[in-house]
Amino acid sequence: QVQLVESGGGLVQAGESLTLSCSVSHNIFRDYMMGWYRARELVASISAGGTDNYADSVKGRFRITRDNVRNTMYLQMDSLKPEDSGVYYCNTRPVFWPWSKGTQVTVSS
Repeated sequence: QVQLVESGGGLVQAGESLTLSCSVSHNIFRDYMMGWYRARELVASISAGGTDNYADSVKGRFRITRDNVRNTMYLQMDSLKPEDSGVYYCNTRPVFWPWSKGTQVTVSS
């Protein structure tokens, strides 16, 4: 069974940055479109080939990337706002795999 491990969350002040990581336990990662979710809503996605898309609320501030050799996906979050706070999860898009624990992001004003 594929396992997902999110990391990189934390407590930051508004305007600061964080980078989240998602490690996937299986090479099948490279075949799937992947996404970052907050409260189970899609924040950003990236195709197997690297085409990215973003929710309007994060466009221009967040950047999603992936490393298909390391089976890892990243979310660079800049200019963070309090409304970006929440638990961030990674998964396929659409969702195929069991949800993991996620990583908590808290942005103070």
